Amino acid sequence: MRRALMATSALVALGGCTTHSPPATPRPQVQLPALFSQQAAQGSGPSAAAAEAKIGGDWWVLYGDASLSALVGATLQNNTDLALAVARVDETAALLGLARATQWPSVDLNAAVTRSRISALNGQPVAPSGAESTTHRVTLATSFEIDLWGRLRNASAAAQQQMLAAVYARDTVRIALAASAVQSYFGVRSLDAQLAVNAAQLRSRADSLRLVERLAAGGVASALDAALARTALAAARAQTPELRRQRGLLENQLGQLTGQPGLALAASTAQLNLPATPPPGLPSQLLERRPDVRQAEAQLGAAQIQVDVVRKAIWPTISLTGSFGSQSAALADLLRSGAQIWSVGPQLLLSLFDAGRNEARTDQARAQAEQAAVGYRKAALAAFRETADALVGAEQYALQETEIEVQRVEAVEALRIANRRYEAGYSGFLDVLEAQRSVQDAELALVRVRQARLEASVALIKALGGGWEPPGR
Repeated sequence: MRRALMATSALVALGGCTTHSPPATPRPQVQLPALFSQQAAQGSGPSAAAAEAKIGGDWWVLYGDASLSALVGATLQNNTDLALAVARVDETAALLGLARATQWPSVDLNAAVTRSRISALNGQPVAPSGAESTTHRVTLATSFEIDLWGRLRNASAAAQQQMLAAVYARDTVRIALAASAVQSYFGVRSLDAQLAVNAAQLRSRADSLRLVERLAAGGVASALDAALARTALAAARAQTPELRRQRGLLENQLGQLTGQPGLALAASTAQLNLPATPPPGLPSQLLERRPDVRQAEAQLGAAQIQVDVVRKAIWPTISLTGSFGSQSAALADLLRSGAQIWSVGPQLLLSLFDAGRNEARTDQARAQAEQAAVGYRKAALAAFRETADALVGAEQYALQETEIEVQRVEAVEALRIANRRYEAGYSGFLDVLEAQRSVQDAELALVRVRQARLEASVALIKALGGGWEPPGR
């Protein structure tokens, strides 16, 4: 036993002194411009802070709408997709605990009572106690693999990277759900504004119809003018159900996102704030904070470490097993010194021939690591494109809103002149109808481009992983 313990101690010391760090997991080089060339237009309104402001995790509060903040909060609390992502994090955390547990010994307790009988005709002498006997046995058994090559440590490191990937996947889902809820809310408020424009047009065209009917009754206007006025009023009325249908669909979408079926939002035409936009020359290095990019990086690290784990599976495995306990025929003698039993010793397992199975598994692991590297490059390129698209949208929609506002002002003035000329008999009613359509088109375009600017700001925040920090901070 002394020799066995000395050999075991030597193996344990060797395993304890051998340190194996996980293999290096370099990221593939992705050639991206150092800076974004797009210049995002600055927001306006009470929440438009300086460009150097940092957007925090609750970025939706910058739009200055309490209902919006409540909807996003409900989404992050009740959404089933986020709940699934959280459950996946719990699963990978459990797998990490399992991988770490394999580096430690297992201890089992075994207690048994055995009643047996031997043959009296087997040519062997029968014990004085007879052919039948009872054996009581209590043992503690342990098994421990000596991690000489660092395989178990690397398996634990790979599991840790997988858990990090699950955490980043959860954060990706969180940002995406918040952005979806915010943009859906913007759609509802845009439709509220469009319904308000439609209601104003209904009032304007109803006023025009009354004027035309009065002039027609006096013989000044023709029956054609009256028919055109009624047609224009009916066309404006026909737009109302479609706008309400679209609003209802968005309400249903928000109800699903927030886990509140049957959600109904009160109409509101209050203008939402535009948050501050980043300064020009935004560094592309900010994309590294995006959770989907970090998820791809963690998956790459896990795949690269797993190659080493699989490669070393064919290396010799040395395990330490041992047991200690008592065995006796009588239960009362089980604790006496003479009843003690024990065994201890190392075991060596070495695969001599597996027909190339482990080599094939190693090649499979290398291919999976290459796929993870391609996935990382893909995530980085997609992140750059999404950010560049959002910056272009923020810039161009701001310029477009300025021009549409000019268009609206001129259309209102044209309508005023057309109404005066028609009442004075200098022009026909078709000029009034054309001017009314121009005003409506300009007002609707202004509402929609405002919605586009708001959605572009959300896309930019999402593309940057939830905000930005100024260079050098």
